[in-house]
Amino acid sequence: MEKNYVTLESFTDHLDKVTFEEQFVGNFSGLSLDRDGRIAALSDRSLLYFLDPDSLDPVKVIKLRDELRHPLDGEAIAFDGDEILIATERPEIFRYNRAGELLGVLPMPGQFRVAPLGNARLNEAFEGMTMTGERTVVASMEGPLLGDPDDVVRLQTWEKSDGFQPSAQYAYRVEPGLLVADIAATGDGRLLVLERGFDDTGNRVHLYLTDLRQGVDVGGLKRLYAGTPVLDKQLLVDMADLPSSGAVAKQPQKNPLLGNIEAMTVTGRDTDGRIRLLLATDDNGSDAQITRLYRLLLTMPYPSVPRTSE
Repeated sequence: MEKNYVTLESFTDHLDKVTFEEQFVGNFSGLSLDRDGRIAALSDRSLLYFLDPDSLDPVKVIKLRDELRHPLDGEAIAFDGDEILIATERPEIFRYNRAGELLGVLPMPGQFRVAPLGNARLNEAFEGMTMTGERTVVASMEGPLLGDPDDVVRLQTWEKSDGFQPSAQYAYRVEPGLLVADIAATGDGRLLVLERGFDDTGNRVHLYLTDLRQGVDVGGLKRLYAGTPVLDKQLLVDMADLPSSGAVAKQPQKNPLLGNIEAMTVTGRDTDGRIRLLLATDDNGSDAQITRLYRLLLTMPYPSVPRTSE
């Protein structure tokens, strides 16, 4: 019998189609836990909301701009001490202070530039990001680079010494029809990977566990090939298998609980090792979609994910 690792604790739609300080609340593409316990909810429309950790109500919003003062298509967020890191579809990883003032960017390997400057596909660049410990940033591509297998995406790391510098890179195989929406560090060296897609049944959302410590650095490969070592992964939950719990959907869904889930963060850990997760949808500002937040309780599998295999 397959073990059930994930429990739905609750969900809420109370932020759907609301405003805060005259700004539309929604379009969430990234989540991260701030050091004061508040939830940072990144909108891909140049806004960063801070949510109360209990009520999930907005308590603050700041506007983000790039180096040319243009709107920012932010897709993922992480905190590095006093700094806020924002990954974008350009792709770029911008550094901001707590007031939302731009401080700089992380050096970017050229292969991740959108073609023809690099090998990234338009709108399939960095979509997820997390900090593993205090010195390592991990960013995940949404889709494959041009020339790589259609079902393999790359995860790039940066190590902090004198600033962040590009480090190891890993290959991760996605399920058919799915792309990587977000990633989150578990705190024990492993990594949660949120895969999502859309087909004629509605949204599809799977949560996996992987381990970069067991991976092979593929950063030296201009093109990945069929036998390139990929990270092993373990399915934790297909969100369609969770109880609908009274949820309603505005679009056809296999399970009305589902939506366009794009964001994920770890919000806490119990003394027994269980992890608390918060997930959020991107409603794209559409009346046909819902801004929904989910609280999940995750029982971590042990031992760690097996070694990397082809």
